[in-house]
Amino acid sequence: MDSGDKQVYEVLLVEDDPPIRERLAQALASQGDCSVTTADCLQQARILLASRRPDLIVSDLRLPDGLAVNLLAEARGRYPDVEILVISVLGDETTILAAIAAGASGYLLKDALPEDIHATALEVLSGGSPISPSIARFIVRRMRQQSAGAAEFVPTVGQESEGGAAATHLTPRELDILWGIAKGLTYNEIAERLGLSRHTVPTHSKAIYRKLQVQTRGEAVYEAIQQGLIKL
Repeated sequence: MDSGDKQVYEVLLVEDDPPIRERLAQALASQGDCSVTTADCLQQARILLASRRPDLIVSDLRLPDGLAVNLLAEARGRYPDVEILVISVLGDETTILAAIAAGASGYLLKDALPEDIHATALEVLSGGSPISPSIARFIVRRMRQQSAGAAEFVPTVGQESEGGAAATHLTPRELDILWGIAKGLTYNEIAERLGLSRHTVPTHSKAIYRKLQVQTRGEAVYEAIQQGLIKL
């Protein structure tokens, strides 16, 4: 909305840690062009989203009542024009990639300076996509691989060439483990939930990485989402 000649954006901030939430809210509102409403959990955020459409959602990814990935996807589905900026710690590649797949336009470090927080929010509102350099490099690398392989692509077992899409064949057990990886579980936690040996999960994970042609957890989740193998 407008306040006089100055546009004021409606921002929904979702963060459970009180000091961090207060610092982010102050930074976003510091220039008078952002009106900030806060929520400390997914449930509260959903209630607020049901009553009005914000211009921007700034959300942590790990909240007391679950991951915010589904919330971001729901918000994007309800309000296609809403902009989304995720808050993360450096290196939290898995959940950031999942959030980007769910509709986030960029990401912000929790320890960013106030002026950087405000500037990043405005960049997203202006149509920009500020993303971690490490994640940007991965996305570029994947695009180059896909581009390079398009002309010489020969389907292998579990892959289909119709429509230009390649579906990687993973066993049911590998899909179970991939789901655990996407949820941010440790190998020990995955093994416990699936009733497997702790030494079995890393072996399956190596097979998953090989089939998806990736090297890290975040890359595996991003590629799996792109291929429709999992949906968060």
